[in-house]
Amino acid sequence: MRRFGIVAMVLWLSGCHAGETGDTIAQPQDTMAIGEDIYHKFCFSCHAAGVAGAPMVGDKDAWSMRSAKGSDLLLLSTMEGMPPGMPPMGLCMACTEEEIKAAIEYMLAASQ
Repeated sequence: MRRFGIVAMVLWLSGCHAGETGDTIAQPQDTMAIGEDIYHKFCFSCHAAGVAGAPMVGDKDAWSMRSAKGSDLLLLSTMEGMPPGMPPMGLCMACTEEEIKAAIEYMLAASQ
């Protein structure tokens, strides 16, 4: 019986990480925290300095123009990329659509 308990514990613990790869993103529970995490890991390098025309986080005018297009279009352009500077998915190929959406929401909120 004790052996069964140990085996069950090992299987349960190994199942906690099922499907994860080294590239997955740790997921805090709060959407803004997820967005901030994604931003700092993937978006920051362009959106903090305006590289290749990226709207800088904090630039209210640049983000309000994008926000006016609607969240669906903003998500679509992020997922597909926008030549010449925005790569598909902001180069976060391991990100889910929800994580990308959270990063967009974080950047919008930080730019109000």
